[in-house]
Formats: sequence, structure tokens, C-alpha cells
Amino acid sequence: MIWKRPPPNGAALFAMPVAVMGVVALVDVVAGPGVGLLPLVSLGPAFASLVGGWRFTALIGSSALLLCVGLGLYDGLFEGRRGFTATVSVAGVTGAGVAAALMRSRREAELASVRSIAEVAQRVLLRPVPLTAGALQAAVSYTSAAAEARIGGDLYEVVASPYGTRVIVGDVQGKGLAAVETAAVVLAAFREAAHDEPDLTGLGERLERSVARELGEEKFVTAILVQIGSDHEAVFLNYGHPPPMLVRRDGGADFPDPSSYAPPLGLGVEGAGGPEPYRVGFVPGEQLLLYTDGVTEARDGDGRFYPLAERGHLLKDTDANGALQALREDVTRHAVGPPHDDAAMLLLRYQGHGQGKSTPAG
Repeated sequence: MIWKRPPPNGAALFAMPVAVMGVVALVDVVAGPGVGLLPLVSLGPAFASLVGGWRFTALIGSSALLLCVGLGLYDGLFEGRRGFTATVSVAGVTGAGVAAALMRSRREAELASVRSIAEVAQRVLLRPVPLTAGALQAAVSYTSAAAEARIGGDLYEVVASPYGTRVIVGDVQGKGLAAVETAAVVLAAFREAAHDEPDLTGLGERLERSVARELGEEKFVTAILVQIGSDHEAVFLNYGHPPPMLVRRDGGADFPDPSSYAPPLGLGVEGAGGPEPYRVGFVPGEQLLLYTDGVTEARDGDGRFYPLAERGHLLKDTDANGALQALREDVTRHAVGPPHDDAAMLLLRYQGHGQGKSTPAG
């Protein structure tokens, strides 16, 4: 790892090894050799190995050796063993620091490789939603609960099909790589079936069969499917998922519920009927927010859930991405500490009668 000029906020850390050696040298000159501070010069390369690469550590270590030899000659310590002992101490710490910096550099390179693979996986699994789909403008926000992760167990997709714009937002039971695998199965099935099935019920049945076949009985997925055509209606199928938030033109918010909730995908009883589709008016100027429970179950310091019903006014920005960002930042301010669950939000804004095909995000 080649040492580079540190950013302004890290300059103090990189200056620390030099400062430590300067303080030791100053005290040694002022107080004299009887204090016995010369071996503390080795703190310079020790600190350098914590903040810089092996080249930076070797540079500081070499400077420390020269300083140690210079002070030892000035103090007359090489007439006995003290000067040689201090020099060996500095050389040993420098060698250990260079080795530690090399190991850290290798780990950082491996981590960078893993992150790049995660970014590719994210682009394949959670592709950018279309900026526009017919008359709709779309925006999405995703926050993973896993530290340093880009993807998790929540899923979303927007497909411009021959039967209208079709959308899914879901939440996989569990976390980690197993949840990501489950999300991949659901999204692959949805992307294929969304173009083939003429009605939303058939699409839901295809997903149920795919989940049951691929995942077995121990995993399930809560999900909501939406179809929006040109008839100023949104059709929903709800598989045990939180209800959508419909923001009216006057800023009021509704949470349309189905007449009865169906079990999540993967928990359906064989031979039993699936969820009943239900229709809600959706006209130009209105917005539809689909989300996972990582949003509504975010708690503040007093244990109160995030009051999504009171936050419809945050979606007033003329740009859908800006509106969703304002809502995401408000959720972050409400929650205490790092997120405990993945949180996905997908905003659909009905702008008017659109023509043509969807425009993907760049």
C-alpha cells in the first residue's frame, strides 16, 4: 500500500508519530540522559503502523532510528549498553510495525474486493428502478441493517409490463446471506412472471409456487404486489405485508387495507385460496409509498415507533428522489443507534397520462 497524502480530517493522526518523537527528543535534551526516555522514540513507528501503510511506517521508523542514534551520541549513551539497547528497541518496533502495516493493507485489499463483489451483486439483485414508467415517477431507498452491507433481506422491483406497471416490495424472513438468496429467488420469479401473467392474481400464484418450490417450508416472505394501469386505480395483492401509504393531493395520508390478510409467500396452505385483490383510486397528483417494517418499527429513545402516518408532508418535494430522501433522513433522526432491520421504501408518484416506455435510471 503506497502512502498517500491524508485527508484534512486525518492529518492529525498522521502527524502524531512525528509529534511523539519530537516531544521525546525535547524532553531528553532538556532533562538529560538520566531520565531514560530514549527507548520511547519507538512510539513513533508504533503509531505510524496504526494509521499508515508500510512505506509510511518504514519512513517514520528510519527517522526514529536516526533520532535515537543522534540522541544516544549526544547523551554519550553508546559508551555503555543503554544506547545500543534503545537502538535495538526502535529497530524491533519498526520491523513489527512494518509487518503489521503490511498485514492490514492485505486485509483492506481483500475487504475492498469483497465490497466490489457486493456492489455487483446489488446491481444484479436490486437493479435501479425506472425513473419513469408510463405516467409514474419512481424513487427508491434501501438501508441494510448489516454493517458495511449494500444488500439484505428486503426486496423491490418495478416492471413496465403489457398489463400496466407492476411493482413488488417484500421482506424476507431472517437476515444475512440466506435472506439475500431468498430475495433473489423472489425477484427472479417476479421479473419473469410480471411480463407473462395477464392478471395480478396469476402473478401472485406464480410467486407462491416459486417460493414454495425453491425455499421449502422454513422460509417465508411478506410482500405486496401492485398493478397500476391507465384507469386511475391501483390494484393490490397483500401477502402479510404492511399496508401502503397513499398520499392524497391535499397532503392527507390513507393506509388502504385488504378485506383480509393472506399468509406470507411460502406459508400458504395447499388448496387454499390466495389473497383477494383490492382496488384503490389512484389519480394524477397522488403518491403511493410502499415500505418494509424496518421503517415503521424504527424506535426512538422512548421506544416509540416511527409515526409514518404523520410524515406525509415530507413527500412534498417536486422531485421524487428528493422527497424520499427527506423521509429517509427523518427516519434516521427518529431512530436511536444503528438500524436493527433492513428498511426499504419505494415511492410512486402519479404525474399524469404518460406515453411510451419506461426510462431506466442511469
